[in-house]
Amino acid sequence: MTLVSVAHAITLQEAKSEGFVGEQRDGYVGIVNNSASAEIRTLLNDVNSQRRQRYQQIAQQNGLSVDQVAAVAYERAVEATQAGHFFQNASGSWVRK
Repeated sequence: MTLVSVAHAITLQEAKSEGFVGEQRDGYVGIVNNSASAEIRTLLNDVNSQRRQRYQQIAQQNGLSVDQVAAVAYERAVEATQAGHFFQNASGSWVRK
């Protein structure tokens, strides 16, 4: 009998549900719990890179700065944050919704 090992890559949703990451006030995803694994940190780098590219595209199309686009994205992300997940408040503290 052969055992097949399937690697399970954690998703952003799972990382949020487990309390490792949350929505930062700069429009990107950040580490909430410093015990987050290297896999989660790699995931965040990938997600934030994709967000940065999308923010740049939207900013260019609308004559806005990337920071302006990221600020709107943050507001929308907080609205969409599920109960029990983390986001940064205006002072930069992590808060559970």
